[in-house]
Amino acid sequence: MWVSYESTRKHPQDFDVKYKLFSVSEGGRKRTFQGLRCDFAYQEDKIEDGIYCIHPEFEDAKGNIIKNTEIPVPIVGIARMWILSNEGRNSLHKKKIRVGVKGYMMEGARKIGEVEVIKIVGLYSNS
Repeated sequence: MWVSYESTRKHPQDFDVKYKLFSVSEGGRKRTFQGLRCDFAYQEDKIEDGIYCIHPEFEDAKGNIIKNTEIPVPIVGIARMWILSNEGRNSLHKKKIRVGVKGYMMEGARKIGEVEVIKIVGLYSNS
């Protein structure tokens, strides 16, 4: 069973995204499960310029965190996003993240899904 980042980190997610995971033919994974530790890239940036440790936490259709780590997450949906580096949050992401920003879930240099920021939650108050 998945233990939410909010319970372990003691603060809310930084922002929410709507996502679409790519199919295998589009370069994505066969299946994706809760607990995926992929990275994040801004659509406007070149991948060579950097990807960031911002991990997703997938919600079910009712807006609850998916707790079962053995059932694949939906191909499209909402994910809560967690910036792992406080330095990056303050020096970069607070300036770049806003509603409407698009990006990618990354596995190394491979894009496995696309995202769009739909809500800012704790980005400015998390330490």
